[in-house]
Amino acid sequence: MSLEVERKFICDADTLKTLEELGAVCVGQQQFQDQYFDNPQFDLTLRDMWLRKRKGCWELKCPAEETNGEQSRAAALCTRYKEITTLHEIQLRVAEVIPDVCEDRDAEKASSHQDDSWLSRRNLACFADFTTARQSFKLEEGVQIDLDQADFGYHVGELEVVVPEGGDVQAALEKIERTAQKLGLTGDRRVEAKMSIFLKRYHPEHYAKLLNAHIL
Repeated sequence: MSLEVERKFICDADTLKTLEELGAVCVGQQQFQDQYFDNPQFDLTLRDMWLRKRKGCWELKCPAEETNGEQSRAAALCTRYKEITTLHEIQLRVAEVIPDVCEDRDAEKASSHQDDSWLSRRNLACFADFTTARQSFKLEEGVQIDLDQADFGYHVGELEVVVPEGGDVQAALEKIERTAQKLGLTGDRRVEAKMSIFLKRYHPEHYAKLLNAHIL
């Protein structure tokens, strides 16, 4: 299970110019659709657990615990999530939070790996659906720079390092900080992610609950 360490930043027309001047290499462009799921009580997202389907594959992002060495300003500007991509493990994690509402356990076991009926068995429904156009760059080894344009009009950049299980998170934070300095990024507050903006605009009640729970 890998750990994603990310720092968001506001990107604009000058960002591409800065990347070009720094000699960053474009490593790809893609467009993808994200669908996020939760139950009506928001039991997953109120635990900072994000279940999504991207390009036909399921992913579950769960918050990672911070260690004593991760209390710096650089760490405060980053998020850290464990990313689970195995469907069976995702279902087990979700089941720990949301019990199965179907009494037919055999049917649930038989169907869970063949279709999406496991969602309805836990009252999970899509609450966010949007498409992102992404350009990805490399500047420092191990750090990916993503420039995202969501179809609801929000532009945001990400500095991301993927840390293998048991890897050095502090080293990842230092790499992100060095890259941020090269890009001239300033500010001492986290930049809002696409999901925050989407919920604020289209699902303010859900957004307010997550804000009150200090998730966003």
